[in-house]
Amino acid sequence: MHIKPSRAYRAFTIFNHVFMVLVMFLCLFPLVHLLALSFSASWAASAKLVKLWPVAFTWSSYEYVMQKPEFVSSLLVSVKRVAIGVPLNMLMIILAAYPLSKEKSELRARNIYACFFIITMLFSGGLIPTYMLIRSLRMIDTIWALVLPGAVSVYNMLLLMNFLRQLPKEIEESAFLDGAGHLTNLWHIQLPLSLPALATVVMFCTVGHWNAWFDGLIYMNRPEHYPLQSYLQTVVTTIDQRMTNMTTRDIELLKVISNRTTKAAQIFLAALPILAVYPFLQKYFMTGLVLGSVKG
Repeated sequence: MHIKPSRAYRAFTIFNHVFMVLVMFLCLFPLVHLLALSFSASWAASAKLVKLWPVAFTWSSYEYVMQKPEFVSSLLVSVKRVAIGVPLNMLMIILAAYPLSKEKSELRARNIYACFFIITMLFSGGLIPTYMLIRSLRMIDTIWALVLPGAVSVYNMLLLMNFLRQLPKEIEESAFLDGAGHLTNLWHIQLPLSLPALATVVMFCTVGHWNAWFDGLIYMNRPEHYPLQSYLQTVVTTIDQRMTNMTTRDIELLKVISNRTTKAAQIFLAALPILAVYPFLQKYFMTGLVLGSVKG
């Protein structure tokens, strides 16, 4: 039987759609404006004529940015950091979340270990002791200074732990009755059923590594070792030296690019990898994968 929605329900639905469209526009407006600014000519950007569409369309800002050795080297450092850091994060998170997802009868010291992890979320050694530790381990100016200190993300570990605790115990018990061990149960049963949680944690770790900039400024003494976000932070907050020591080629470039357009191009290129990765992980952001997995 078809039930006709009430007038109040239809009004709420229309209001909800309009509200969500406005929120979406507010979220997309800065990104679209940044993209339009990066494709605009210098005179349009300087006159603040660029809104949501490029004025005097040109690729010159991107050509200039991709020819900058500092930008390319920092981009490679960030790619290397993500390639090493995310698998290391996932390995540590999975190995910590799986045993802590068990009951106290299965892991007697479970509460002690859990408290140990939670304490690290509330208290830290401080910036100076951490720097002294990294320096004593001779990791200054190395990729390991960006990867190892945050190898275990306690927040992401708790997310995966709580997801594993919600999985039906009958599946695990059936696997143990068939002769499976903990590694087999984890690799072939628990992790395939935890794809939504794993995709979420992978996304959090990837964004965390890609957007991190403060540790790069602290632990890297040489600018060529900066990750991309640390380099962009110096670009945004300092004066472009090209404006004070210009060559003939720089003077020609100033006709089509400016400090604003090059900054916009670099910022958009830095955000582009995350925008490209997210759609591939979005399909895993769902629930109900374990429904119907237990029969009888």
